[in-house]
Amino acid sequence: MTFIPVPGVGYPNLEKETNLAAWIDRGILTEAHTWASSKTWDPEGILSTLPAVGTCLFGILVGVWMRRKDVDNATKVAWLFTAGIAAIILGLLWDLQFPINKALWTSPYVLYAGGLASIGLALCYWIIDVQGYRKFTTPFVVYGVNAITVFFLAGLMPRVLNLIQVTKPDGTKTGLLVRFYETCYTPFFSPINASLVWAVTYVLGFYVLLYFMYKKNIIIKV
Repeated sequence: MTFIPVPGVGYPNLEKETNLAAWIDRGILTEAHTWASSKTWDPEGILSTLPAVGTCLFGILVGVWMRRKDVDNATKVAWLFTAGIAAIILGLLWDLQFPINKALWTSPYVLYAGGLASIGLALCYWIIDVQGYRKFTTPFVVYGVNAITVFFLAGLMPRVLNLIQVTKPDGTKTGLLVRFYETCYTPFFSPINASLVWAVTYVLGFYVLLYFMYKKNIIIKV
């Protein structure tokens, strides 16, 4: 993406609508199948899928390592932590030439994000599974056992609520969820803090539902 000239543009670049990934997506997926919010590029497009496979393989390798029976826990944690640090360093070095970019799912992003995840997993494994400190984990378990449920509902709920159109004081119409946000959050907080408070409300609201499911031993799997 930083070496191959983009047809119709004439030079390699990483701009949203003129980079090589966007050009490939428009040519193969066409406007009908690219991201609805842009129609000119797709954050889950064809070229970005290749490094995304790398992220998947990163996780598989970590899983295989953690499942080994011939390695003690201290060694597992030490090597996982070392691999995480190495991946972060490599990602930051590669970023000097090819930026860490999630929308494009660039190769240095794979290394950087995978490194951070590996370090996080190593710390959690050592504290929770090896040392046995588990009392603080309940909220995370509540979310974790029904992760697919909240993932599905978090995407479905805004779409359904915004299908319900309400009239604003100026006579224009907007979605119910948008109106709720504009009424209960934006008048009382700065834009960035309103977004933060809304996100926290969202998480806590779903936690109530998931906690009820957890207590009733209702676990939805795919």
